[in-house]
Amino acid sequence: MLYIRSMVFNVLFYVVLIGLLVFGLPILAMNRHAVFWLARLWGRASIWLLDKICGVKVEFRGLENIPQGGYIIAPKHQSIWETFALLLHAPDFSYVLKRELTWLPLFGQYLWRAEQIAIDRARGKSALNQVVARARQLLADKRQLFIFPEGTRRPVAAPPAYKFGVAQVYTECKAPCLPVALNSGLFWPRRSFLRRPGTIVVEYLEPIAPGLDRQTFLDLLQERIETRTNALVNDALALDPSLSVVIEKGLAMQDA
Repeated sequence: MLYIRSMVFNVLFYVVLIGLLVFGLPILAMNRHAVFWLARLWGRASIWLLDKICGVKVEFRGLENIPQGGYIIAPKHQSIWETFALLLHAPDFSYVLKRELTWLPLFGQYLWRAEQIAIDRARGKSALNQVVARARQLLADKRQLFIFPEGTRRPVAAPPAYKFGVAQVYTECKAPCLPVALNSGLFWPRRSFLRRPGTIVVEYLEPIAPGLDRQTFLDLLQERIETRTNALVNDALALDPSLSVVIEKGLAMQDA
């Protein structure tokens, strides 16, 4: 039954996405906020399908910690799920994302119209300078900047691999940073088509005020995110020990 439900969800997930991309084409002639509306519709529809088909609930905690105006959002990245679910609480956002995503038919055009920050990772420091320059402007415009501190999805329980990019933006832009812990990888595993029932918990943590040096900030960010993420994962495992297989498979794939 798990496989059947997962297959049905995956088919409908992409059918809904393609349908919205096609029928939303007139939105490309509008401003970025119209694209945000469509993206949030996709997010809500996907969350609803996950619930009704796969039995995956969602709980958002710490909403009172979300600042006003411009700030950096630094989430743990375990799954595709957070790329569409977290934007529900960011009114005027931009993601730092890999340039290749903008080459996707239709989807890439929406990314450009939404004024997202696409970078060529191979350019190293030059790409980081580009992010800082764009981030400085959008944060001044009271927008929100999503940066995944580890750069890419990581298996649940994998050793943390935080990069200095988020710290560079934080120190040079002098902006507050909102850490986000979650356990989405237990229910929407990385590199797996299975969607396991349970409750995805997202916890918005206490923001880190601007003013710290780069290393102090990065150490604090990692400590806050990893501590709460581990707690959320352990809470889920206590309710359903069978989820431990997700951790085992994820780590085995990483080591392979």
